[in-house]
Amino acid sequence: MTAQRRAGGPGRVTRAGALPDTSAPGTEYDVVVVGAGVVGCAVARELARRPLRVALVEASGDVGEGTSKANTAILHTGFDAEPGSLEARLVRDGQRLLIAYAREAGIPVEPVGALLVAWDEEQSAALPRLAEKAVRNGHRATRLMDGAELRVREPHLGPGALGALEVPGESIICPWTTTLAYATQAVRSGVDLHLNCRVEKADPGTPHRLVTPRGVVRARYVVNACGLYADRFDALFGRRDFTVAPRRGQLIVFDSFARALIRHILLPVPGALGKGVLVAPTVYGKVLLGPTAENLDDRTATRTTAEGLAALRAQGRRILPALLDEEVTAVYAGLRAATEYDDYRCAAHPESRYVTAGGIRSTGLTASLAIAAHMVELLAECGLALGAERPLAPVRMPNLGEAFPRPYRDAELIARDPEFGAVVCHCERVTRGEIRDALAATVPPGTLDGLRRRTRARGGRCQGFSCGAAVRSMFEEAGRPWSQG
Repeated sequence: MTAQRRAGGPGRVTRAGALPDTSAPGTEYDVVVVGAGVVGCAVARELARRPLRVALVEASGDVGEGTSKANTAILHTGFDAEPGSLEARLVRDGQRLLIAYAREAGIPVEPVGALLVAWDEEQSAALPRLAEKAVRNGHRATRLMDGAELRVREPHLGPGALGALEVPGESIICPWTTTLAYATQAVRSGVDLHLNCRVEKADPGTPHRLVTPRGVVRARYVVNACGLYADRFDALFGRRDFTVAPRRGQLIVFDSFARALIRHILLPVPGALGKGVLVAPTVYGKVLLGPTAENLDDRTATRTTAEGLAALRAQGRRILPALLDEEVTAVYAGLRAATEYDDYRCAAHPESRYVTAGGIRSTGLTASLAIAAHMVELLAECGLALGAERPLAPVRMPNLGEAFPRPYRDAELIARDPEFGAVVCHCERVTRGEIRDALAATVPPGTLDGLRRRTRARGGRCQGFSCGAAVRSMFEEAGRPWSQG
């Protein structure tokens, strides 16, 4: 059995059981990408352009299950990146690539723009320097505005704001659909996706042997896209080039009635721990407040805390006082893969036929397609013969964005298929047709939370209290054992 069909047919998605046998000579994968977050899925998609046997392996039961599912969902311009850094280049290139890809794949993006708000004289003095930094990063559209104009642009802003730097081009995006689109296109183009497949041990060699609870994966080349665990995976190949220090960001999601309070992404002046606490609309019609920036030792500490949420509410009251009167839909926390370095840690190790994408923090979503192209270049530096490019299988994702047509409002679609007129989740207006299609998709959900990220079902004000039983019933009818996580 070959590891994967070379002829360009679809790959496989596996969640359990023994992995394909890659022990015979010539059946090993050409490349195995470890980690199916937004970066790993983007790398797998980019490799799918080539006549290679490729596998994407992931420790959890779904793609985008780690940092990629819990972020601020902003498509950055890179105006404030460190000029000349790898991150600055890849964010700039990645934004352009992702905007084009989103249009092609149906990923919701709204170019709402951002206002970098100064609340004291020190922050106000920093705005011209940030404008100059933006120019050095190739972003020349920023503009300074005084407090009076700022008040006109954002009438619900709290008292005391002295001015702002306008940053056109900053956008909001659906991070769930982005990661899923990459994975879907990769699989349709021939990549095998193996979930619940944590790499516990590596035996570097010719080929490399990656030992998992489901068996051994053999590969000629390996890509480390492990996010929070990138340094630990590096160690399996004898590398100790950086250390990941998880940085927790807690966020509060306010319900759709809060959306009218804000017109732009409201950014703080950046500090030493990151971009700081922002207020931003989401493509789902909600409003985000956050994140915190807490340096931790625990790489699994994704719970919110009373102290963290109280601190966010205090800052939210200053930025947008009326926001605190609105209903909270959800709270969540994500971990960013911070390191001791200010830049991405992307490296090629030709002697090991191994490349690493490490230290990819909050800008990883924006930069993902550019990071993927860079990683394939690094693989070529390591000796991988890429072969001629070939077209990818087309992909068009279901829309989850409020600014774009949703099925429950599409009379022609409902006439063709009445299931799209049967609303199951009334908070988020998700229909039976959307849930049915998600459960039968190329990369179907393995849990109810995975289904929520594909449809928004159970993601509204009642958090599944009303629709939970119906959604769970459809999930079980599709032959999937129920799992909350």
